[in-house]
Amino acid sequence: MPVLIVISLFTLLDFVVLFSVGGHIGLLATLLLVLLTGIGGLHLIRREGAHTFARARERLNAGEVPSTELFTGAALIFGGALLMAPGFLSDALGLACLIPDARRLLFKLLAWLGLKASVSGTQSSSTHGANEWNTQRPSGSQRRSRKADRPHTEDEPLEGDFIAHDEPFHRR
Repeated sequence: MPVLIVISLFTLLDFVVLFSVGGHIGLLATLLLVLLTGIGGLHLIRREGAHTFARARERLNAGEVPSTELFTGAALIFGGALLMAPGFLSDALGLACLIPDARRLLFKLLAWLGLKASVSGTQSSSTHGANEWNTQRPSGSQRRSRKADRPHTEDEPLEGDFIAHDEPFHRR
């Protein structure tokens, strides 16, 4: 709910700024600025997106997880969406998502806010419901063998049961 309020207030403030600036510089100049920021944003998204995709492919070929590139891609998509929205505040935030140095500052800010929220206890560490993963250890006759308790190596097959969410669960 607080996220919805923040988004609503940002949108309202963005339109207030757009209309007040449009009242001072005129309708044609305002429309031209909105169109130019959209076109410039599309160009930056295409250029930065190609570089990000190339870096992600290099990291995947090296056997690494491209987590930074995934966050960068998400920021580019978010920035592009903000640049497509009419408004000067959304354009400023969208450009901040597209510029690499400003994007790093945004990531640090989001990491700090995420750390602060998790320390205060407002975020839960698990969102799995009752029908999701069963994390209780089996007891009695259902206990797994000692072979299953040791770490898995790549030479051995991985043993386990698959339960689809759309099928009823039957105990044996």
